Amino acid sequence: MKQMRASVFKARCLAVMDDVQATGEPVVVTKRGKPVVKVVPMARDNGDLFGFMVGRMKIVGDIESPVVRLKEWKVLKK
Repeated sequence: MKQMRASVFKARCLAVMDDVQATGEPVVVTKRGKPVVKVVPMARDNGDLFGFMVGRMKIVGDIESPVVRLKEWKVLKK
């Protein structure tokens, strides 16, 4: 992770932000040798939660029938 002094960050702020966005590598800004702030890229918006997995799964076999026959269920044996 890169570190830079606040004075350097102040002079090169826009270039640093462009670099963080392009590389994804965060930059820690220090003041008097101590970390003050971390510049990190924004998380990408994946859009809506509903339907984001469309086309990423494949159904294999019968998904409607029970996995175990009713005769084998211990709960139903009373």
